[in-house]
Amino acid sequence: MSVLVFLIPIALILGLVGLAAFIWSIRSGQYDDLEGASMRILFDDDVPKAAKSEKKSEKSQKNTQD
Repeated sequence: MSVLVFLIPIALILGLVGLAAFIWSIRSGQYDDLEGASMRILFDDDVPKAAKSEKKSEKSQKNTQD
């Protein structure tokens, strides 16, 4: 029974810390854009590897011509 004297305040403190972290995350905008990341992954904005290698070869050809 005497252990409860220590465990209950520790549990309350940890609960308040968790609540404070949750409130901070809401106020700082962590939950503003829930769908943005899931939509961005669907769009392919990456340059294909072939195009990257062509750009590198063009740059190297320009450097050798100079």
